[in-house]
Amino acid sequence: MGTGKSNKNIIMYMHAGSGNHGCEAIVTALRDLIDKDKKLVIVSNNIEEDKQYSLSKSVETGNCELLQEKHIDKDFFAHVLYYGWRKVSGDKESFLRYRFRNLLKYVKRHKDSRLAVSIGGDNYCYPDMVEDIILADSMLHKKGVKTVLLGCSIEPESLKSERLLEDLRSHEMIIARESISYKALLAAGFSKDKVKLCPDPAFTLETADIELPEGFADGNTVGLNVSPMVLGKEAKEGATINGYKKLIQHIMDCTNMQIALIPHVVWNSNDDREPLRELYEEFKDTGRVIMIEDTDCKKLKGYISRCRIFVGARTHSTIAAYSSCVPTLVIGYSVKSRGIATDIFGTDERFVLPVQTISKPQQLVDSFDYMLLHEHSVKEHLKLVMPEYIETARKNAAGL
Repeated sequence: MGTGKSNKNIIMYMHAGSGNHGCEAIVTALRDLIDKDKKLVIVSNNIEEDKQYSLSKSVETGNCELLQEKHIDKDFFAHVLYYGWRKVSGDKESFLRYRFRNLLKYVKRHKDSRLAVSIGGDNYCYPDMVEDIILADSMLHKKGVKTVLLGCSIEPESLKSERLLEDLRSHEMIIARESISYKALLAAGFSKDKVKLCPDPAFTLETADIELPEGFADGNTVGLNVSPMVLGKEAKEGATINGYKKLIQHIMDCTNMQIALIPHVVWNSNDDREPLRELYEEFKDTGRVIMIEDTDCKKLKGYISRCRIFVGARTHSTIAAYSSCVPTLVIGYSVKSRGIATDIFGTDERFVLPVQTISKPQQLVDSFDYMLLHEHSVKEHLKLVMPEYIETARKNAAGL
């Protein structure tokens, strides 16, 4: 599914760090998919996070090398110097050359490393990130590095921007991870030779065999994930977290299931544990709600795979559930959740509850009840389609 050329070292950039276990899941899955005789060189926003989680073993064995992005905001003199230069010269890429200095040094030393993979994910869905992505791509192309955009979701509306289209055209290949983005790219004039459709590589992620904590009923636990990001996009302030509270009470009143609160991003500025702790504190005395502690993406998938039903806001927490054939309700906010659900079920209706539409807490309860009512048929459908879906996701590594 790649460029058709074999590469000794495969560079990946725009990796935000493994404190976001979705980012970790993408790079870890790709490391497992790529031939073991090839080195994966990951340019990371935070290599200390990467060393803390699942990439650590690959680093120890030499199958993976981590390059730290430089943070200009942490270097006062560099910030002043580069800001002054950009002000005088208009050279917007100068900040990106500083940020990716270690990558540029690596490329200079390794003449055979002329392919870099942009870890797409939903990076193009965040307007505040797009400009840096465009500048980084341009900078690499000027250095003779060819790029592939892998596993991306792109809001169709954003493809009206000629500047964004120009950037996308500069990639050797684009691999969209769901059909809404794929069809939007084709409609924007990209050819099928340029754009491929392939599920997110994290669908292939290994599931760790974990020991369940006390209070986690194997196969009879509802896994819940919520994020500060999704709460920030709700239609009515407080409706979503109150919906989760109402849902927990409903599960306790109407079922015998346990509830596991599962974080999937643990950054200081964007930590799932904050809203999850609020839920835990309210219900901890019931003995039916437990909090899963932070761990690596494979172990988190281990917990999620042992759930009976999963309700998740983070995309890769729901990918862990889907790929484990766990009936899943997604609290979504963008094209990625709608596209992935549509590719798996033929529709996103009833499988994705857009957070922008949540105005009453009862909506989460009603959506959960629908999933519970259709639990068996949903699970059987996932068992039917997921093997081929996961096998297709393995093609992300072809040609790299």
